[in-house]
Amino acid sequence: MAQSNELYDAILNGDAKKALAATQAALAAGTAPLELISETMVPAMDEVGRLFEAEEYFVPELLLAGRAMRSALDVLRPLMTASGEKLSTRIVIGTVKGDLHDIGKNIVGSMLEGGGFEVIDLGADVSPEKFVAAVEERKPQFVCLSALLTVTMPAMKTTIDALKTAGLRTQVKVLIGGAPVTMQYANEIGADGYSENASGAVSLVKSLLGV
Repeated sequence: MAQSNELYDAILNGDAKKALAATQAALAAGTAPLELISETMVPAMDEVGRLFEAEEYFVPELLLAGRAMRSALDVLRPLMTASGEKLSTRIVIGTVKGDLHDIGKNIVGSMLEGGGFEVIDLGADVSPEKFVAAVEERKPQFVCLSALLTVTMPAMKTTIDALKTAGLRTQVKVLIGGAPVTMQYANEIGADGYSENASGAVSLVKSLLGV
């Protein structure tokens, strides 16, 4: 369908206005919201991730593609809610307490949304208590913790410990990432996984889901 191709290209090119227009046109032509997400938006963001891995796209392109994808999602979410349609997997994401950096976290969130997952973004400087409350209230399958500073990395362990104390740790997979974070650190603090970049985070979630 022409509108779907236009939406794909708009996301790939980071054009939010065209993505919005193409989404509205596709809906007017009778395309279902979930179909647009699974057959057009997810493949577009997969391609964005591939281009990033190939170093043909960089952080600015990822941010623009994410913004374009979100402009389409903003139109689709109310329609999906009204019809009872839901994305299959819910993910809570945030930058840990003491860390105000959110660009990396925003990119990961955009890529996860583009991967067809429901993302609940708690923002930056998120306390362990807020993560616990979000897990209790929203019942996600995954919690993603971001840190850009070495001094805030211990807040990742504190958050995992808080989930244990609340009796919630076994209910979610905890994934961590950020510039100073390593797979070794993930193992040390009892996280379920680590990714060094946004597209890798999507692949990690999919692999843990068995997709």
